[in-house]
Amino acid sequence: MARRLLLFMALVSLLAILSQSQTTLGIPKVLIFSRTVDFRHDSIPTAINAFRQQSSSHNIQFDNTEDQTLFTDSYLSQYDAIIFLSNTGQVLDDPGIVAFQNWVNMGGNFIGIHAASDSLRNNTFFEQELGAHFRDHANLQNATVTVLNSSHPSTSMLPQRWAVQDEMYHFKSDPRAVGVVVLLSADPSTFFGSYNQTAPDPQEGSPSPKAWYQEHGAGASASAPGPVGRSWYTSLGHLNETWQDSTFMAHVMGGLTWALASNTTRAFNANAKVGNPSLSNGGNTSPAAATAQTS
Repeated sequence: MARRLLLFMALVSLLAILSQSQTTLGIPKVLIFSRTVDFRHDSIPTAINAFRQQSSSHNIQFDNTEDQTLFTDSYLSQYDAIIFLSNTGQVLDDPGIVAFQNWVNMGGNFIGIHAASDSLRNNTFFEQELGAHFRDHANLQNATVTVLNSSHPSTSMLPQRWAVQDEMYHFKSDPRAVGVVVLLSADPSTFFGSYNQTAPDPQEGSPSPKAWYQEHGAGASASAPGPVGRSWYTSLGHLNETWQDSTFMAHVMGGLTWALASNTTRAFNANAKVGNPSLSNGGNTSPAAATAQTS
């Protein structure tokens, strides 16, 4: 019995080593896209800086841009994940949307943050990849967010009842309809909402979703060669102060690292079609991705 136990432990150790070796194929490259057409959050530069400060500790290379012309098949192919950061309005033209979906079809991982749900409002692909589109929000105020799933890497560090100051978003549809798993909700008794909170919202479902994930992004087309990457979204992130909060950053980085662990990109899978296969943490391949535009 003891011999079998030792053999089992050795096998577990071997599998752990093999698993770790998969993560050393390349340094994950993540593109932060923060273009806005309508309302612009002044926390965007703070958020970009917060991500860059996480680069060395998580061994991730972050590029950032607001140039929609970079959304081409060839340019996006170098990225393991793309973050839509508080975008608003029609931030991509039609060719850019096509290239974005092609990248998703090839296994790219998507992260949406805060107002990202208020962009590309009439695009079905984006709505499905994200989960749901923004409808309205309560005024900025203190509220209590409730953790529905504490086993996910983006919520495991959070208290069961998380006190935040943010905008409590509501959505035009229930993201669970496209297969998301809701991670966070909010206690409606702790804030003044934008609808009658004595009953479930008829559009977004119950409990009210505030963050969620998809194991396989629903925005991929039926003809996607697969495997399809992951999708993660949080509606929090309005204030500059939020991006300076260690608990919030652990929430966001937990979502990002979980998405990157999909094993669908070149940083982790030699057979993948998109992502960074290089162990060199070099500079951006395009000057346009070096600095986020602020106008």
